[in-house]
Amino acid sequence: MIRITKAGWIYILLTIFLGFSAVNTGNNLVYLVASALLSFMGISGFFSKGNLSKIDIEVEFPEEMFANTEAPIRIKLINNKRLMPAFLIRIKISDLAVLFPFANSKGFDSKHITKAFPARGEYRIENVHICSVFPFSFFRRCRRIKKDLSFIIFPHPKRCDAISVIHKHKSSGKEFQSTRTGYEPEVISVRDYKKTDPLKYISWKASAKTGELKTKEMSSSVQQPLIIDFEEVEIENLEEKISCVTYTILKMLKNNIPVGLRLNGKLLNPDISKQHKLKMLKELALYGKENKN
Repeated sequence: MIRITKAGWIYILLTIFLGFSAVNTGNNLVYLVASALLSFMGISGFFSKGNLSKIDIEVEFPEEMFANTEAPIRIKLINNKRLMPAFLIRIKISDLAVLFPFANSKGFDSKHITKAFPARGEYRIENVHICSVFPFSFFRRCRRIKKDLSFIIFPHPKRCDAISVIHKHKSSGKEFQSTRTGYEPEVISVRDYKKTDPLKYISWKASAKTGELKTKEMSSSVQQPLIIDFEEVEIENLEEKISCVTYTILKMLKNNIPVGLRLNGKLLNPDISKQHKLKMLKELALYGKENKN
């Protein structure tokens, strides 16, 4: 796809005017000037087309993106041409646009942009456009790259009364033991001492054996697991309800409390792992939602 810029229209009209002038006057100098202008136009088209050839992109989304919250998105421009660099490449992804001034041959460049999505759910982008006004800004040439980019926007966490939406896990009255390191009584391992380690956790016995300071790594105790039953949360508005549950999950996990979720006939047992958190947030993001473009 090619669009003529404002500068391009002026250039074309000037070339046509000089062409008519050369025909009417028969002046060789005007013929030469008109020919030169036409040559520049041809050169512009040739280099413009070559500038966009063999260009590819990669888009990386963060693992956690929440609705109405700006998230950093990494866009990587890859120039697969063996000899020719790429100049003034503008990448358009949906309503996002980023300009890459230069990318060396067989090289790449990357930039980060921030974007906030208005609603939770799954988003899919199938087409990416790359455009350029190189070399003389007479024409804006664009090329479509077929991509299948999909990502999930988690619900916006909204502060609420967390106690009213959680229920203690009835199957266990014991505390979990986390594999995360902390400073609790049970020793997990012994490692090299760091300046930030409390002195009371130095393992003097291991230090005496090795001749170097060693620190005891302790397990951190986790509180009694909790389950959020989505249907029992007494909030009428669906989006507010989902936002409240999201906030509660994030708050519980931040406090190292195992939390589970009962939603849509499915039970996700309490856990504190990152994979478990992402799974719960995904279930909430897709609850009652269709795919978005």
